[in-house]
Amino acid sequence: MVMGVKQFEKLFREAASLDIDKSDIKRLDDFVNERLYDLLLLAQSKAKANGRPVIDWIDVPVTKGLQENIHEFRAMDEALSVSEILDSLSKLPPMDLPYSENLEKKIPEITGGITVSLAKVFKVVDPHLKNPGTEEWEKVENIYQILL
Repeated sequence: MVMGVKQFEKLFREAASLDIDKSDIKRLDDFVNERLYDLLLLAQSKAKANGRPVIDWIDVPVTKGLQENIHEFRAMDEALSVSEILDSLSKLPPMDLPYSENLEKKIPEITGGITVSLAKVFKVVDPHLKNPGTEEWEKVENIYQILL
């Protein structure tokens, strides 16, 4: 699991005044893992194109919006475990290149930024939403598939 249940709950509550329940946790964990993996795949392509033997932080395609959500995550003063995130990623197909130390240090912030952005997108999809249901999850997943 990318982060503990209490951390997910706290981030969703602080970022968008949303409540999540146990039925959301697996879906949330899968979503964050897949988006992080997608970003790292793009980063790997950039690293290879530039002839680097490792994937570094500068290779990750961080948009302005994601950067702002990373900053918001930092302000929440919530720490995520690099080893737990890497363990979750290890269940997906491996990258061809290893991660740099610098990137490994940034992975928790990227993960936090993805989580914060997800909570905010739920609120854009439905400003009155209190707890995301299947319909909202499907809409949000479709939005991210289009954008990433």
